[in-house]
Amino acid sequence: MIKKRIHMIPAHILVIDDDDDILLSARLLLKQHFSQVTTCKTPKEINVLLSHHDIDMVLLDMNYQKGASDGREGLYWLEHILSIDKDYVVILMTAYGHVELAVQAIKKGATDFILKPWENEKLYATLSAAFKLRQSSRKVKKLEKINGSLQKDQARKFEHILGNSPAIRQLQNTLIKVAPTDANVLILGENGTGKQVFAYELHQQSLRKNQIFMHVDLGSLHGNLFESELFGYAKGAFTDAREDRPGRFELAENGTLFLDEIGNLSLPLQAKLLSVLQNRTVTRLGESKPRNVNIRLITATNMPLDDMVAKGTFRQDLLFRINTVELMLPPLNQRSDDIILLATHFLASFSTKYHKQITQISDTAAKALLAYHWPGNVRELQHVLERAVIMTDGDQITEEDLQLNPQRFGSSVPAGKGMDLEDMEKAMVSKAIEHHKGNISRAAAELGLTRAALYRRIEKFGL
Repeated sequence: MIKKRIHMIPAHILVIDDDDDILLSARLLLKQHFSQVTTCKTPKEINVLLSHHDIDMVLLDMNYQKGASDGREGLYWLEHILSIDKDYVVILMTAYGHVELAVQAIKKGATDFILKPWENEKLYATLSAAFKLRQSSRKVKKLEKINGSLQKDQARKFEHILGNSPAIRQLQNTLIKVAPTDANVLILGENGTGKQVFAYELHQQSLRKNQIFMHVDLGSLHGNLFESELFGYAKGAFTDAREDRPGRFELAENGTLFLDEIGNLSLPLQAKLLSVLQNRTVTRLGESKPRNVNIRLITATNMPLDDMVAKGTFRQDLLFRINTVELMLPPLNQRSDDIILLATHFLASFSTKYHKQITQISDTAAKALLAYHWPGNVRELQHVLERAVIMTDGDQITEEDLQLNPQRFGSSVPAGKGMDLEDMEKAMVSKAIEHHKGNISRAAAELGLTRAALYRRIEKFGL
C-alpha cells in the first residue's frame, strides 16, 4: 500500500470493469487520494455517467466478454468516449500485456495503458500525471475560447472616465468605493453615456483586474441563442453543436461579466438568469451537471427598470439581485462642463489614429459644441470629432468641420407636457429613420445603437 496523501487531488475518476473485485480494490485505493470515484460494471452506462458527472479521467478495462483477450471492446469504447469529447483522459487496463495492443490504444487516443494486477504506486502516479494533463488541456481550451470571444474587442481601446462636472466627480467617488468589492452593480443611463466605459473602469479598479472582462450585449441575443451563448452547450445538444463549448459565465471565471442591455430580456430569460445568479452555477445545454461559477456581475440598461417592474415586464427579484449598487450616468447635455474636455481628448486620439497634425478646436467650433444638445451623448460627440478629423484639411477643427445641424433628428423633439421618456425615444428613432431615408445602418450610427438594437425599437414602437 502507498501512504495516504494529506491533500486530496480534486479529480473525479470513473472506473469501468466487469470484475467486482477490481472495482472494489480500485475504489478503496483511489478514494484515499482523489476527491470522487465512480465505478460501474458495463461500458454501456458511459453515456449516462458522462452526461451527469464532470468526469476528469476514465479508467477503462479492455475486455468484457468472458474469455476475451484481444482488447477490441476496450478500443471500441475508447473511440466512443473520445467521440463525445476528444479531450477526455482515458487510461486503459488489461490483464494481457500485448505491446501491439498498447501501441494501438495510444494511437487511438488513450492517455496511458496499465496492466492488471496493478502496482498501487504506479497506478497513483499514472492517474496523477493524467490529471495534470487534463488540467493543462482545460486551461488551453479555455484560453482559446476566451481569445475567440474577445477578437471583436481587440481593436477597441477603452477610454478612461473623463470629466470634471459635479455629476461625474460624484460617480467617480462612488466607483472608488464600490470597485474593490464584489458587489453587483447596475449602470443606468441613456444610449451613448458611457455605460461600458464605467463597467470596464469598475473592473480595472477591482481585485479581479488581472482576470478577464467579458462583455455580452444581451440586446443582440435572440431567445434561442441566450442559453447557448451564456451557459454553453455540450456536443450534440442541437444540430450545429459539433463540440463542447463553455458559455460566457464559464469563460469569465474569476473575472468580471458585463451584461449590457439587460432590460431587453424577456420574462422567461430573466427567470433563467436569476436562477444562475442565485445558485452561482450554470448547466450547459445538453447536460444535467451544474458547474460552479465565480464572477463579478455588472449589468447596464437604458430602460426604466423600476417602471418595468411596476408594469410586470421585469422581475423585481432579479432587479434586487443585480442592483446592490446603482450608478445613474447623466446625459451629456447635463454635464456641459465636460464637453470641451471630451472633445479635446477625442481630437488628440483621432489625430493620432489618422496621422494628422490637428492641434485645436476653434472658438466658433467650441461654441457650437456647447450649444448643441447631444441626443446621442458622448458616443455622438466621439463620432462627430472622428468625422471632423477625417474631413478637415486644416490644423484646427472649425464649426463647418463639425457638421452640426440644429435641425438634425431629435433636436426638434419637444419635451412637452405628457411626453415621457418612451415617447421621446420613439420620436428620436422615427426622426433618425426619416432623416436617413430608411437606411438602418446610418440611423443606428446616428443614434449610437447597433442595428439589432434599432430593429428592436422599430418593432417595439411599431414604426
